[in-house]
Formats: sequence, structure tokens, C-alpha cells
Amino acid sequence: MDSIISLGQKNTLAEYMKLSGADNRPPMLDKDLYDSWKTRIELYMQNREHGRMILESVEHDPLIWPTVEENGVIRTKKNAELSAAEKIQADCDMKATNIILQGLPADIYSLERECKLYDAFDKFTHIKGESLHPYYLRFTQLINDMNIYKMKMEQFQVNTKFFNSLPPKWSKFMIDVKLVKDLHTSNFDQLHSYLEQHELYANEIRIMRERNQDPLAFIANQHMVPPHLNTY
Repeated sequence: MDSIISLGQKNTLAEYMKLSGADNRPPMLDKDLYDSWKTRIELYMQNREHGRMILESVEHDPLIWPTVEENGVIRTKKNAELSAAEKIQADCDMKATNIILQGLPADIYSLERECKLYDAFDKFTHIKGESLHPYYLRFTQLINDMNIYKMKMEQFQVNTKFFNSLPPKWSKFMIDVKLVKDLHTSNFDQLHSYLEQHELYANEIRIMRERNQDPLAFIANQHMVPPHLNTY
């Protein structure tokens, strides 16, 4: 929303709310009357508790969820760990989203949700310090959400995204899997199961990468992998 409703007019905000009928529930969008709906839903937002922050959440995007480092792993904060200001902002972000969604007809809501999921799929990536299992759970949740809306994705596309978003320490194993697996028919659950068996060695590869700045030395170290770790 690119404008803020000025309250310095003849009628008060409360009177505007009564006229718009928006004091009970968010006004429903009529696609032919967008400007009118935009005005009324801005008024509706401003009439909520922390209304200014709710409206700013729409105008300037929601809070980027804060993270903490724990035992060398970066994770998002739990709700109980948020500061008082962060909790208010997170609550306002949720209210802003809910108000908009409640004011959209079902067909527009579905389209909006699908666009966000496609965008989330496109931008999905590994979080620094994240181990394989949490990465897999986040990816699984995203694919499940897409399936709910019957969003068709080619198996090869899903598998390739799952692989290509992993950090470099997995590159050797990704090559191994691609040699023996058909990414058009396998599913990412099977790929995860295989990679999980080799996570310990993948971490060793990461350590060797960090210690060996000389790429030839790194390659030589890779050839010293114990045989039992190089099998399926």
C-alpha cells in the first residue's frame, strides 16, 4: 500500500470506521473497486491495537525473524526468546497478514499463496551452520505446503533444488548420487536418507576444505577416504 490515510479531515477515524462498516471484520475486496477497498482496509488496520505498526508491516514488509547461535549452529529464535519489541512486531506482522487474507476472495487468496510458495521455492537455500536434518524438514514443509495447493512440480526440479541448495561439503556425495540415481524418478526423501548416512564424512570434508587452501592438497586428501565410507 503506497499511501497512508490522513486523519486531518472533517470526519474522525471512528466515524470513517463506522461508515465503512469495517469495525466488525476486514472489508472484502471487490476487484472493480480496489481503491475504495484499500482505503477502508487501511482504516481498519489503524483502528486495531498497534495499528500504526500493523500498517507499516504491509508497507515496509514484516520483521526478518531474528536468529541466535547455539553450540555453533545458527537457528531462529523461539517466541519466548524474542525481546518485548520483537514480540509486538511479530504479532503485528501476523495481524497484518491475517487482515489482508480475510479481505481477499478465495480465488485471489489461492493465487497469492501460490505466488508466495513459488517465490519461497525459488529462494530456498541452506542456512549457515544448519545440519542436514533441519534442512530436510524445512524443505519437506515447503513441498507439503505446495502440494496442499496442488502446485505441480516436476520430480527432477524438486530433487535438483534439494541438491543445489546444499553447501559445498556435500558436492562429492551429490556427484555420487547423480551417477547411480535417476533424479527424474527418485524422491528427495530417498536422497536425504542416502546423504544422512554420510553426514559425518561430509563434515570432515568441510574441515579439510577449511584447513587446505591448496586445492591440490585437498584433492589428495579426498583420495584418502576410508573405503567403507565410499560405498552405498
